[in-house]
Amino acid sequence: MVHLLAAAADEAVKTMSLWELFRNGGWLMWVLLVLGGLTIFIFVERFVAIRKASGLDINFMNRIRDYISEGNIEAAIDLCKKTDRPVARMVEKGIERLGRPMSDVQTAIENVANLEVSKLENGLPFLATIAGGAPMIGFLGTVIGMVRTFMDMAAGGGVVDMAVLSNGMYIAMVTTVGGLIVGIPAYFGYNYLVARIEKLVFRMEANSIAFMDILNQPVKK
Repeated sequence: MVHLLAAAADEAVKTMSLWELFRNGGWLMWVLLVLGGLTIFIFVERFVAIRKASGLDINFMNRIRDYISEGNIEAAIDLCKKTDRPVARMVEKGIERLGRPMSDVQTAIENVANLEVSKLENGLPFLATIAGGAPMIGFLGTVIGMVRTFMDMAAGGGVVDMAVLSNGMYIAMVTTVGGLIVGIPAYFGYNYLVARIEKLVFRMEANSIAFMDILNQPVKK
């Protein structure tokens, strides 16, 4: 008898569609669905923004050096405005501070750099929250499903119906799977974006040093 009930439960599971699994997972599955959509949106949007910020003409700093060495400050500022990149905005701010002490120029560049990095990190804290919170939400759904299963057993007078028990436990695990499906990509996506930003920060620092070196060169007359 137990074998037949288990076979019936297996057959019911095999014929259960993905939509039925999602629906039987309860309202928490809708929460995970929303978090999954947000994960995709944040990752794609930040990936595009970071990729755009990372793209810089290799001759940009050489042209800036030529303009400054020739005393053509207006052309250097115009080039920075045409180059929509964090490095260009840093250099532009530094050029605008020409004539002031080098420490003031350096401070201005660092302030712009911090602002640019902050812009690039928009949404990343929420992505990290999804990476940690989605599996917990899935585990919460599992606990709720198990509680319902034992409540059904209690309502049946303690009689163990293997079909009801196995189906209830299977459905309870759906939320855990859903939480992991959302949380794992969010975790890897977050770390990937953080690594890309750190790489960009190193490039910004290198260009900042190069710009300060340019300012220390003699101006052509």
